[in-house]
Amino acid sequence: MTAARDVARGIDALRRGWPIMIGEGTAALALLPIETADAARLADFAPDARYDILLSPERAQTLRLDNQRAAAESAGQGAVRIAQVPWLDLDTATALADPSRDLSTPFKGPFATQPLAAAGEAAAALKLARLAGLLPAFFVRDTPLHVDAPTLTAAAIRDYDAASHLRIASRARLPVTAHAASEIVAFRSSEEAVEHVALIIGAPNGRPPLVRLHSECLTGDVFGSLKCDCGPQLDAALERMAAEGWGILLYLRQEGRGIGLINKLRAYALQDQGYDTVDANLRLGFAIDARDFGAAARMLDLLGQPRIRLLTNNPAKVAGLAEAGIEIAERVPHRAAANRFNADYLATKRDRTGHAL
Repeated sequence: MTAARDVARGIDALRRGWPIMIGEGTAALALLPIETADAARLADFAPDARYDILLSPERAQTLRLDNQRAAAESAGQGAVRIAQVPWLDLDTATALADPSRDLSTPFKGPFATQPLAAAGEAAAALKLARLAGLLPAFFVRDTPLHVDAPTLTAAAIRDYDAASHLRIASRARLPVTAHAASEIVAFRSSEEAVEHVALIIGAPNGRPPLVRLHSECLTGDVFGSLKCDCGPQLDAALERMAAEGWGILLYLRQEGRGIGLINKLRAYALQDQGYDTVDANLRLGFAIDARDFGAAARMLDLLGQPRIRLLTNNPAKVAGLAEAGIEIAERVPHRAAANRFNADYLATKRDRTGHAL
């Protein structure tokens, strides 16, 4: 429990722009997230103005740094370290971290990568940034900080599992347009502020419930974005459950396939430059799909539904729930009509992430 709380404190510190320490002794790294840094924070972090940069392997590849031996070797360890040079100031570091500025600052460097000594700690730092919804990029030092900062271990970050701490926080009757006899159940974790919800449509009828895992999409669910098919999929799922008289919609607070709203909008900007959804996520330094379907499995377990019919075209959802112990009695196809704004998006899901469209 203490380790999980340490990770939660680390996530909070990064979001606030505070430095952290990961590791102990010679393997310890002092880190300041680039995205939330400013001149004053950087000066406090490195009073002697000495620091390197830590980036994800995906971002290093985008910057064509992977042709250096140190980068090629450390990429497999989960992080790439760039040595400081005189022109590596805050603005340059921000341009290295944020691909949305690639067109305005197309030529960066030259930069030299270094062998990665504290590889486990470096990879853990990038995972922590992703958990915090920040770009995975840090100012990094090997010397202890002269200011108080949360200290974490790489093992605690690697093993962090917020889903296991989910519990039912409240529930209430909620008539909805699709079905008046519905109930909403809210789930909260003691280790993080994210709150997931389940909408239970109808009542058990002897069959495994029809279940839809729907990741939050503010742009699609609320504003009716035409760039994705999230809104129509949400509506169609509720209508399908209502028609069958029994179903559960799990509304997961994992915006943008787990990268968060701000990073999703950054990905949208990259898509406007010609990148598809997969390449946009990779350029940002994130996985193609960063969602944790363990949260959905935990919610189903708390609702007493270990066997379900899953409404999805995504094989990763089937695999993720099965791995977490949920029995998939049937995969039920789920389709929404394409439009001229999301046709390429749907094709990318089919061709690059294996969706059965």
